[in-house]
Amino acid sequence: MITVNNLVKGFTDKKRGLIKAVDSISFKCLPGEVYGLLGPNGAGKTTTLRLLSTILKPDAGQIKICDHDALLNPGEVRRSIGFLSGDTGLYRRLTGREILKYFASLYGVKGADFNQRLDQVVRMLELSEFLDTKTDKLSTGQKQRISIARTVIHQPPVLILDEPTAGLDIIASRAIIEFISQARSEKRTILFSTHVMREAERLCNRIGIIHQGRIVAEGTLKELRDQFKTDDLEEVFLRAVGLQSMRLDN
Repeated sequence: MITVNNLVKGFTDKKRGLIKAVDSISFKCLPGEVYGLLGPNGAGKTTTLRLLSTILKPDAGQIKICDHDALLNPGEVRRSIGFLSGDTGLYRRLTGREILKYFASLYGVKGADFNQRLDQVVRMLELSEFLDTKTDKLSTGQKQRISIARTVIHQPPVLILDEPTAGLDIIASRAIIEFISQARSEKRTILFSTHVMREAERLCNRIGIIHQGRIVAEGTLKELRDQFKTDDLEEVFLRAVGLQSMRLDN
């Protein structure tokens, strides 16, 4: 379970001064739930996910993951999560199998346990055809599937996925969407950032729309559609962001 309370993170810019990338946001994500974090570029999505993964430290607020406080017990939080970021790289000269073995060993997953986990992720993400190919020879979609396998090889209860299908073709995207659906059925807690409204509609139990560092709308698809009086999630998004911009301008 993920619990975020009044989270704040600012950065200093020489020209603009203090910029609040994350401005007092709060939300929860429960086991067996996909919580979608939607927002335009620069809205604070990636900063939020990096705070939850303990890559960044908040200026204020509290993060709890699986009852572990991210500030007091960052090591326990890291063991509890699988984090996929858009700038996550792979070792070009290693094969997928070698990469997965290395990262599994960091979490103490070795021997028969590793082989069992490897078999599971190979089946789930359809890796068998390129598992023993060096990653610099793989397509973008194949690399992304290896990255996701690396994220889940230690079987974490919480997944934090930052635009996992960005730049992928339909076939690669579908494999990843199906994997996320499977992870939800296994009662994992999944925080999912995306720009693709169809993915959000298909996957998310609840959605938070973030703009200029703030959660400007939150709820189930039905609740958001009722609130903004439209069945089109893209229109919901535009209205939520537009209303917040109007309030700030005024």
